[in-house]
Amino acid sequence: MTSKVLLDPTSESAPAERQRIARPANLDGLTVGLLDISKPRGDVFLDRLSEHLERRGATVRRYRKPTFAKPAPVDLRHEIAGQCHVVIEALAD
Repeated sequence: MTSKVLLDPTSESAPAERQRIARPANLDGLTVGLLDISKPRGDVFLDRLSEHLERRGATVRRYRKPTFAKPAPVDLRHEIAGQCHVVIEALAD
């Protein structure tokens, strides 16, 4: 996969049309980003998910938004897009 796309699910006033990207056939050798949006217990879910993904051969990188009330900062989104093949965003309450 040569290009990476980070989809930002914010409250857009006019939703942009986005083409869905293909899922990888497997996670072998891929880097999976886990984004904690800073809601309570999201880290608990991501801890378990990280263990599962690593057992399946993925390299896992963890990220955390400063607050769940705002979109992830642009620098954080660029960092994730530059370092990961796949991203999972977790919410919990």
